[in-house]
Amino acid sequence: MQRSSGIIGCLAAFIAIALGAFGAHALKDVLTASDTLEVWRTAVNYHMWHALALVACALFPGSSRAKATATTLFIAGILLFSGSLYWLALEGPRWLGPITPLGGLSFMGGWIALGTAFFKSRN
Repeated sequence: MQRSSGIIGCLAAFIAIALGAFGAHALKDVLTASDTLEVWRTAVNYHMWHALALVACALFPGSSRAKATATTLFIAGILLFSGSLYWLALEGPRWLGPITPLGGLSFMGGWIALGTAFFKSRN
């Protein structure tokens, strides 16, 4: 699990940087409304922070259910929260809007799970 969450975290960070650059350069004419550009930036910001959280999960010693749960929830959060915001910024279907808070809840649950892993660790 450590190796895979590290690889996924690094890949997610790469994608966050690529999407940030893509939004700033290739989509600058598409994301003309300031609120749409802000939605894109929020997606990139949360995406990158949680990619780094995945790397932190990989670096956390040992394995535990809490760490595995955190990893899963961070991945779900990136897909649900950032993914739905990317899609909404690109004028995707509005029914995706209610999915965004589920991603936010996934992020919060991931931090609780990672905190639990730290709390239960012996070192």
